[in-house]
Amino acid sequence: MYRRFIASAFIASMALCHGAAQAQDTFPNRPIRMIVPQSAGSGGDVVARLISEKLAQDLGQALVVDNRPGANGIVAMSTVAKAAPDGYTVLLTGVSQISFNPHLYASLPYNPQKDYTFISPVVDTPFVLVASKASGITSVQSFIDKAKHKPGGLAFSSAGVGNSTHLAMEVVADKLHLKMTHVAYKGSGPALTGVVAGEVDAMMSVLGAALPQVTGGTVVPVAIMGPQRVKELPNVPTLKEAGIDAPLMPSWYALVGPAGMDAKIVTRLNTAVQAALADPQIKTKLASLYLYPVVGSADAIKQRAMTESKLWGDFIKKRGIQSS
Repeated sequence: MYRRFIASAFIASMALCHGAAQAQDTFPNRPIRMIVPQSAGSGGDVVARLISEKLAQDLGQALVVDNRPGANGIVAMSTVAKAAPDGYTVLLTGVSQISFNPHLYASLPYNPQKDYTFISPVVDTPFVLVASKASGITSVQSFIDKAKHKPGGLAFSSAGVGNSTHLAMEVVADKLHLKMTHVAYKGSGPALTGVVAGEVDAMMSVLGAALPQVTGGTVVPVAIMGPQRVKELPNVPTLKEAGIDAPLMPSWYALVGPAGMDAKIVTRLNTAVQAALADPQIKTKLASLYLYPVVGSADAIKQRAMTESKLWGDFIKKRGIQSS
């Protein structure tokens, strides 16, 4: 009886192992949910929707984009950290959630190094400083003059405390010794809408997200926070050309999943993401929004994330930026 029990248990365990291996080999066999920690219309949302169709074709399964904005990405990050590590719940996260948040919160409900499996880098993009038409700001100098005229009188928006859209403006304030008023919105889309509506004076926005508003004439482009000017805005200088030698703000996006994902599934997803980014049509669409594909492995983006965390963590501490 005992030997028969042991034999049955062994056969059952082997069947489970075989089933798990088969699931990995046939991944995916059902729809995949890609969570985005930003609102619709934000930079991350634009990226997710640009690559989702190609990913679905490659993987042979539907890919559903699920927007989960709130608390500077903590809502989405926490959701994915608790998900099953089977590859069916992934997250298109940004540098803010991975590299900045650990230095902003006294207590963070997730650990970027331990709670996630890094899958693939996706894109990076420059920023553009835009101003509301009601602000009267038309150039870098008028922006500086307005900020200095009444310390704290110039209000700027961001996607949240410690978000890259916030820190990008803090970098400029630090370099120029400016005191401005920060207004945090729930996502970069609402923050940009605040500029359009004249609720705030300015914003340092991801270029691709702001470009339609710039070309539509609803906001005023002031400067590019990037290595060079952009062809659509030939008369808009870079910050360096305007005399502001500020470090370039990272604004990359990466695909991650819960900790403990199988290496075969990670490789499958990484390959699909990199193939999508290499697709000529997607490359053209990304380029039109100044979203630059990032080629690389899971390990490469994990290492970059940890490097950015150290560098910008020191800046966050220097500026005394905290979130509750």
